[in-house]
Amino acid sequence: MAFKAGEKVRIVSCEDDPRAVGKTGRIVDEVPPGPLTAGRWTVHRISPLIGPLLCHTHELRPA
Repeated sequence: MAFKAGEKVRIVSCEDDPRAVGKTGRIVDEVPPGPLTAGRWTVHRISPLIGPLLCHTHELRPA
C-alpha cells in the first residue's frame, strides 16, 4: 500500500515507539520510503509527547 504526503493514518503497531499504537498521525513523505529509512514511512503530528516516527507499511492503516 502506498500513502501520500498529508494522508491521515492510524498506527496499529510501531517498532519505533509502542506508545503511538492506536493513535493517528499524518504521512510526511512525498515519495515512497527507500533505503535511507529502511522502507519505513515518516509519521508526524501523533501527539505533543511523541515526535515523528518511522513506521513500516504493515504498521499503518488509512484513517
